Amino acid sequence: MASNTTGTLNYFVAPPDGSRPYTNINADSTTGKPIHNWIQEPHDMQIEDARGKEELYKLDNAGFQYGREAANHTSFLKDDEIEREYYPESIDLIKRVTGATSIVIFDHTIRRRRPGEADDSPQKRQPVSLVHVDQTTESAISRVHRHLPPTEAPALLRRRFQIINLWRPISHAAVDWPLALCDFRSVDVEKDLLPVALIYPDREGETLGVKYNSDHRWKYMKAMTPEEFVLIKCFDSIQDGSVARLTPHTGFQDPNTPDGTPLRESIELRALVFYD
Repeated sequence: MASNTTGTLNYFVAPPDGSRPYTNINADSTTGKPIHNWIQEPHDMQIEDARGKEELYKLDNAGFQYGREAANHTSFLKDDEIEREYYPESIDLIKRVTGATSIVIFDHTIRRRRPGEADDSPQKRQPVSLVHVDQTTESAISRVHRHLPPTEAPALLRRRFQIINLWRPISHAAVDWPLALCDFRSVDVEKDLLPVALIYPDREGETLGVKYNSDHRWKYMKAMTPEEFVLIKCFDSIQDGSVARLTPHTGFQDPNTPDGTPLRESIELRALVFYD
């Protein structure tokens, strides 16, 4: 049975002084608070449980796609083991689901919710509680140049390419702080999205902040298990309106979460996905 819920989702409001929005990837180690110059605006939104209706949501119409396939790698404790064991099986999975011809996984993030702990390093990432999209067109193109040889990048950029995240719970079902996804068909790409500089210690990237729109249609999958996954489209080079381009998403606190529920743990891989 579907378990629709209501969640308070934090939307993006641009800096009042008109300055360029930015976010520092690491929180302030002293206060534990994010470092940014924009404003969060909470809105209570209806979030529909997609369980049992997964077939309605595909990468090319909604911008995300659920599936069920257990991973062979299950410990998710050491980065080198994840890269050696989980990356290859994930490449195979994404190829089978999308029909892509080549895939390059460029990073992964493990999130373990730890109340009161500062999200100030890659080892302490918490669920993101802000509606966002991981990439802009500019940052997606930059990713191709950054992660592929200069002899190959120009030809690859002439083909269709995407950036897709593969997200799944680890250790136990994600009842605590589940992942909400916004159906692309409810997004106004001209009005709802604004580039935000993402400041790393050694470089700068760019994400999309998402402004509130009452038309947004939010979905989640109640109690997703480690044997289930969702593919999240963050960018598509086809931008003629024929397919979904991206998926706003966020973690959220489900008010129906029982006391004592294990804290959310999840992994997302980020992949460059190319087609012939």
